[in-house]
Amino acid sequence: MSEQARVPEKTVTLRVNGQTTTVCAMADTPLLLVLRNDLQLNGPKYGCGLGECGACTVIIDGVAARACVFPLSGAEGREITTLEGIGTREHPHPVQQAFIDEQAAQCGYCMNGMIMTAKALLDRNPHPSEAQIRNELSANLCRCGTHIEILRAVLRAARQTS
Repeated sequence: MSEQARVPEKTVTLRVNGQTTTVCAMADTPLLLVLRNDLQLNGPKYGCGLGECGACTVIIDGVAARACVFPLSGAEGREITTLEGIGTREHPHPVQQAFIDEQAAQCGYCMNGMIMTAKALLDRNPHPSEAQIRNELSANLCRCGTHIEILRAVLRAARQTS
């Protein structure tokens, strides 16, 4: 790549999990790389790198988004929430607790995407139908086969947050 074609580094102020931070990176750097490498947030996972599997899901301004294809420049001035920002080991978020209670994880790689997508759904629709949950989670890939437990976990979280 020629020097003229390179995107210059840019200082970007981000609001992540309620904290404001400044990073310096290429403007087209995927948000996921900044979250994991610069901010040491390991909730969002690198899966496909194409925005198709959901492992990298974060919530941006209340909407579930794929951080692997979301450019850093588009994140400035927006509220970004990662898995680390919704609960702690001592006080898990109701969605996290429901996933624990329903034993919805096997390998756990999809859990970030499933939990963050479920949280975004329940934030905008506290009482989704089973069909709405299935539809919302359909873009998150899980190869372990815990789909029934995941569905039960989201239904449980919906009952507990009402």
